[in-house]
Amino acid sequence: MRAGGGRPGLWSRLRPSWRDRGALALLGALIAAGQAPLGAWWLALPVLALLIRWLAREPHPRRAAVMALFAGAGHFAAALFWIVEPFLVDVARHGWMAPFALILISFGMALFWAGAAAFAAWAGQTPARRALALAVALAAADALRSYVLTGFPWALLGHVWIGRPVAQAAAYIGPLGLGLLTTLAAALAALAPRRGSAAALALLAAVWAGGVWRLAQPDPAPVMIEGRPFQIRLAQPNAAQDLKWQPGMQEMFFERMLAQTAAAPAPGMPSPDLILWPETAVPWLLNDPGIVLEMISQAAGGTPVALGIQRSEGLRYYNSLAVIGPGGTVGEVYDKHHLVPFGEYMPAGDLLGSLGITAFAARQGNGYSAGPGPALLDLGPLGRVLPLICYEAVFPQDLNAAPGRADWILQATNDAWFGALSGPYQHLAQARLRALEQGLPLVRVANTGVSAVIDAKGRVLASLPLNTDGFLDAPLPAAYPPTPYARSGDWPMLVLLSLLLLGLVTTRRR
Repeated sequence: MRAGGGRPGLWSRLRPSWRDRGALALLGALIAAGQAPLGAWWLALPVLALLIRWLAREPHPRRAAVMALFAGAGHFAAALFWIVEPFLVDVARHGWMAPFALILISFGMALFWAGAAAFAAWAGQTPARRALALAVALAAADALRSYVLTGFPWALLGHVWIGRPVAQAAAYIGPLGLGLLTTLAAALAALAPRRGSAAALALLAAVWAGGVWRLAQPDPAPVMIEGRPFQIRLAQPNAAQDLKWQPGMQEMFFERMLAQTAAAPAPGMPSPDLILWPETAVPWLLNDPGIVLEMISQAAGGTPVALGIQRSEGLRYYNSLAVIGPGGTVGEVYDKHHLVPFGEYMPAGDLLGSLGITAFAARQGNGYSAGPGPALLDLGPLGRVLPLICYEAVFPQDLNAAPGRADWILQATNDAWFGALSGPYQHLAQARLRALEQGLPLVRVANTGVSAVIDAKGRVLASLPLNTDGFLDAPLPAAYPPTPYARSGDWPMLVLLSLLLLGLVTTRRR
């Protein structure tokens, strides 16, 4: 404020009021209702249209950026509030960090929305042009968020369609295409509430009908082993994260999985051909297991068991998946390569280690080291499997980078870190999208759930509920031929988004 009165400064005039910021954050939170577990796309889409209409009226890039920042913060706070759960596992030591983690990730992710709104305000001279520019820029922001700084493609706008027929379009256009479809439909409704909404509904109805048609197509014959369906068993021990590594408890959870492995199948059901345990299911190193592997093989009656386990090479540690054969022999081994920043490793930790600061260096055993990359495990008559460990299932580009076509996908995960409200269900939803995109069945085995068998159209055929212990026997669904998205990945959509952004820049200059 200047003494003697006078007009307020530029920033004071451009800054949204706190009432507007609160309203924008509320709109963002309502858009998040489209994410799992609610899946309220019918609420998220009109609210997104309302937000685009509001932002499109703002011609100044700085004010538009601040407005979108608060809308994005509300969205990501509501969608990603499960991020506080890992800090509550040991409340006495880490609980104080929980609110800071939620604030940082909410506003950090919201920066992408802020950049999209600033670009739209700069590129458009009219509200209609700004609305279309914002639709393209928000889709491009989701694309950037999927790749920048190792990527975090969680709570993308297109994820509101998971579990709905519209999601079947991901087999052709991927998650980024679903996002552009969503923002364009919302922008049409924002441009003209009557005619635009009718056009948006017509567009979505056409895609919905295409999804219904695709879901109605006959499925290929199921996978057969020796003349009968390939049977898989999922073991879910329900080991709470705050108990999992406690002395006495870890042995109890291990014995629980042994019992699930040895249990007889239900009457009339065949014995399993493969048994799956979740991420870090075994509390001993693969290098020094003692008699543990023999115990597992004995419980399985010689049936192969694929399980999550840690291993070491010198001072380096790996989050791995290993296949245990008869007699406890170790077969195929996969090391997780897409690690969680600040969770499984510290960025630049090895660089700091070379400077003498070894507390964050994975090469000194402080955190996990990354494996060489995507891989296929050859299980002989059980097929070639693409392994994913936990967080890796949220990156469609990693599945497309596999060195060949798999027969099916295996995700071993520990969702006990994510609480019981939304995180595990959002993780499950992403796994469904990966199966649909690739045209491959996906089997996920989770420590606390949800363990599930998902077919190549993204449908959950069988599952174990969250926070229950038990096992599930189910046949492996059939694979489809490679989808267009499995062949091309994100490149067509990245090129399209780049051309659309370039077109907006070029016509703005004119």
